[in-house]
Amino acid sequence: MKKIISLCAALAMAGGMTAQTHTLDVNTTKVGAPIASTMYGIFFEDINYAADGGLYAELVKNRSFEFPNHFAGWDISGQVTLKDDGPFKKNPHYVRLAPSGHRDKYTMIENHGFFGMGVKGGQEYRFSVWARVPDGGTAKLWVDIVDNATMGDDQKIGNVGVEVKGKEWKKYTAIVKPNRTFAKAHLRVWGDAKVTTDVEHVSLFPVDTYKGHENGMRKDLAESLEQLHPGVFRFPGGCIVEGTDLATRYQWKNSVGPVEDRPLNENRWHYTFTHRYFPDYYQSYGLGFFEYFLLSEEIGAEPLPVVSVGLSCEFQNGAERSDAHVPVDQLQPYIDDVLDLIEFANGDPDKNMWAKLRADMGHPAPFNLKYVGIGNEQWGAIYPENLKPFVEQVRKKYPNIKIVGTSGPNSEGKDFEYLWPEMRKIGADLVDEHYYRNEAWFLGTPDAKKRWGNCGANRYDSYKRGKGEPKVFAGEYACHGDGKKWNHFNAALMEAAFMTGLERNADIVEMATYAPLFAHVEGWQWRPDAIWFDNLRKFNSCAYYVQQLYSVNKGTNVLPLTMQGKPVAGNPDQDGLFASAVLDKNTNEVIVKVVNTGDKPQPITLNLKGMKGNHTAQLITFHSDDLTAENTLEEPEKIVPKTSELTVTAPLQDITVPARTFYIYKIKK
Repeated sequence: MKKIISLCAALAMAGGMTAQTHTLDVNTTKVGAPIASTMYGIFFEDINYAADGGLYAELVKNRSFEFPNHFAGWDISGQVTLKDDGPFKKNPHYVRLAPSGHRDKYTMIENHGFFGMGVKGGQEYRFSVWARVPDGGTAKLWVDIVDNATMGDDQKIGNVGVEVKGKEWKKYTAIVKPNRTFAKAHLRVWGDAKVTTDVEHVSLFPVDTYKGHENGMRKDLAESLEQLHPGVFRFPGGCIVEGTDLATRYQWKNSVGPVEDRPLNENRWHYTFTHRYFPDYYQSYGLGFFEYFLLSEEIGAEPLPVVSVGLSCEFQNGAERSDAHVPVDQLQPYIDDVLDLIEFANGDPDKNMWAKLRADMGHPAPFNLKYVGIGNEQWGAIYPENLKPFVEQVRKKYPNIKIVGTSGPNSEGKDFEYLWPEMRKIGADLVDEHYYRNEAWFLGTPDAKKRWGNCGANRYDSYKRGKGEPKVFAGEYACHGDGKKWNHFNAALMEAAFMTGLERNADIVEMATYAPLFAHVEGWQWRPDAIWFDNLRKFNSCAYYVQQLYSVNKGTNVLPLTMQGKPVAGNPDQDGLFASAVLDKNTNEVIVKVVNTGDKPQPITLNLKGMKGNHTAQLITFHSDDLTAENTLEEPEKIVPKTSELTVTAPLQDITVPARTFYIYKIKK
């Protein structure tokens, strides 16, 4: 709830003053570089159970029995046998449920889900299965949602019967409505006591998915994405694009078409960390490229698919030519994948098979793809060698598509310095930079600059501008606190300070996406992350709210903001202050962002050049007295932005920014 306060009251609440008052000069009449609509966005990678078991709303794990351990995720009893001549070419396995031959011995399969299945009492869940009666006739399947931990008389918290008819494979669906909420439910399917039944692709979805799609997204998690108002959505990774080897790279063509016939793929994160080991972590491809494009459209973001450049993960295979990487003269199938992807997204269904597939899947209109990333964190000479023929062929056939290259996995160093000139030479439109660094890097302290070179909010001040220069895509970044690799407030504050430099340099920075996006509280492998969840709940981290504050307050154009003629970027004489300003032509507002990273309140004179008189304004405050505090499932809104209303006097207005605080002033012109 907004609260009306006077500016004097706001100052009184801000605390004591320091000795020196700083003046922030904002030239409200000198409208600078336009801010790209893609400026602040999101990056999705299937790590931390972000897809299966997370955003993708399917509750059944290993639903087609295609894991290497075909019964992974399942308990079986009675006469259950595995078969491999099923109705789907890419997913041939299914199970046969035969009568046990005994009156009180049942044939049953029970799925554990992903750390259990979260179900809500009174809500509808859609069970579906492909099934047949191999000997003909009719059979009955009983479907139960169960609570195996119950101390009551009946484990069932929801059940339904499904009648299966005939020798031909058919899809059957039924609605189950649990009678209570439970986070660790299982799905139990009982075979007919008298008739053999074959079952394949056993599935359970909430009916209430995001936008109501059958093969849909978990509603609360997708809504968190929508509420970020992202300008760009990068998918599907990350390292999974490359794969541990070429065979396990992400292949978009396997992720489209009927969901029942999308093949399983190994997730390269399932064995990467021995301290957080999840050997049954695979990609079902149920969340595939069609779903990614559709989600991009529905949350209002430009899609940015990333595809393989013919190089498998160099962390695991090295940067030298080997059988882990495709030779340049054998790249054409990989290049064709990119060309076909553009047709899938944008093509005419009457003229192209991939565009027709998009239409057949329910989206006849094009997705209006503008960007494609080729390669992820590749480095060394092999990357530009492989990238060059991709660029040449995409440019020739689709000159309006912007190509995103990469500068490798680090924010500086030999590979970084080598790749930037190579991206210029090849003609990449954007260069994807990645940096997971500590607080000092994000602040750009003198010690950090000695160690890393160009870091902090001044990072992009000196980048080359002009015709032919690639723009920057800060594709993966997050503050990894020294000894505190979690989503505490202080790390988010460092990110807010750094992002003033992204905003100030909007003429060269076209996109920025925090990473990673999602993490299951029981299945995480990497932290910090923007959004955390369990089977029923979620919370947005402090980092999430910083991203949201920038995204919804990005404005349309940069405004010059200086202190004594210099950018406000935490320089030694600026007392830990960072600041940027924008104009929003749509709302006729001047938006000033100020971050005080110091441990004392800072008195400031806001000099709004070109404005006079009193102006209505909003003040958004993001602050925590405890720098190590974070939001949790139990306290999801412990640290959230707060909005108040006030009056600002122009051109000169005295304000005080409390210690360790992110302020946003939205001032009506």
